[in-house]
Amino acid sequence: MEYRTCSIIRLSVTVCVLLQATGIDRLAGAGLVAFSSVLFLYYTVWVICLPFIDSDHVIHSFFLPREYAVLLPLLAGLILLLLMGVFVTYVMWKSRPKTSPKKKSQ
Repeated sequence: MEYRTCSIIRLSVTVCVLLQATGIDRLAGAGLVAFSSVLFLYYTVWVICLPFIDSDHVIHSFFLPREYAVLLPLLAGLILLLLMGVFVTYVMWKSRPKTSPKKKSQ
């Protein structure tokens, strides 16, 4: 791994270490950006442009009914919130302090 340093000038000079991205990281990032762009374009055409096109046009065969334009993002958001809640619960459960059993005094 290669490291390079950069200096940030504010009140004092701070040196930070940056890790350069590997080829796999860049490929994964480019793939995620491409997927997000295609998904955004598809959803934009579906929600904004499609209502202005005649319903018997052939382009309507490439899209789901409009009801799903609300239901699918809602479902994806709920699943995302559920996964975030499970993750936070898991992290908090694992990082709780270990307590020893208390002795009963008589």
